[in-house]
Amino acid sequence: MGAIQLAFCIDNFQIGGTELNAVRWAERLSPERFQLSLFHFQADGPLRERYERAGVRLVHVPLRNLYGPGALRQGIRVARALARDGIQIFHAHDIYSNIFGVPWARLAGVPAVVASRRWWHLSPRPLHRVANRWAYRAAHRIVANSPSVAALLTREEGIPPAKVVCISNSLGDDAFRPLAPEERAAWRGRLDIPADAFVIGIVARLDRVKDHATLVRAFAALAADLPRVHLLCVGDGPERTALATLAQSLHLNGRVVFPGTVTPPFNLHHLFDVSVLCSVTEGFPNSVLEAMAAARPVVATRVGGIPDAVRDGETGILVPPGDPAALAAALRALVAAPERGRSLGLAAQAQARAQYHEQGVIARLSAWYESLAPSAAPSREA
Repeated sequence: MGAIQLAFCIDNFQIGGTELNAVRWAERLSPERFQLSLFHFQADGPLRERYERAGVRLVHVPLRNLYGPGALRQGIRVARALARDGIQIFHAHDIYSNIFGVPWARLAGVPAVVASRRWWHLSPRPLHRVANRWAYRAAHRIVANSPSVAALLTREEGIPPAKVVCISNSLGDDAFRPLAPEERAAWRGRLDIPADAFVIGIVARLDRVKDHATLVRAFAALAADLPRVHLLCVGDGPERTALATLAQSLHLNGRVVFPGTVTPPFNLHHLFDVSVLCSVTEGFPNSVLEAMAAARPVVATRVGGIPDAVRDGETGILVPPGDPAALAAALRALVAAPERGRSLGLAAQAQARAQYHEQGVIARLSAWYESLAPSAAPSREA
């Protein structure tokens, strides 16, 4: 029996949760068991090179928009390519590839067409919501990346539970690998963090949904009487100027650092003493899983799929979204009791290794793909 012909479809090569998870899967799936092609809408980005190193065949689909004559021409081209290459499984990874890719994969007669749900709130665009809902019904299966997201599909989209498969994000060995103390100190120095600082850190795009403003306000409540505490906000985005202005207005100069996007060859959370994610909405964030892998105590908001990973009081602390006082209290408790923080971090790391390590996730994913390929028939029934 030859390798299964598998196709991924994704919007772009930028660094984001969905994009990172897709490339990790592409790197770890066995090339002896799967011959992988990637249909992508944006031509370039920082993750493209990783697909090329993994030997994935890249097919650029230059979409200006999801509808109209141009999209029709590209859809016909994609359908012909899928049929010509004998693709057995087509897996769309985001809302744009769901909307565009799933219908054309069905029309091409791909035996197993898979859509994805990796986010919590619906798109603000009504046409996208309708089109994505139709794609869910056209797909043979839908992958959700956490139990809460899977339940959301059934509750809000009316998808039968039997059609939904839960496969979590995955973590490689490098996420768990400890960082040497001298390297940690050197990197903190590069980021203008004092050697003896207690670092509260966040790795997230500087976007309103991540709600860094609440974190900055919570930090301001700690800063006056905890002079060793510093805040490191790794990431970039449209809110950077507003957040820097907020930190300045709260007299936090030198205590809050916005270094932009940082891509070292190790898990960034090893630079922190406490990891935070204070989003107002989330699906199942990689940042939380990476913090757990680094054995950091996590303080996160109780939204979306975060409680699937963070068990309040056992592997981290959950707080309400948009509540600076609650966030400040949780952070203050961990600064005051470092032993409790270490205990939470070690429990989180054990959970991450057991549930999210790529060895187990990729084994489940591979077995599931293999279960689809032999039994799939070119039926048009959704």
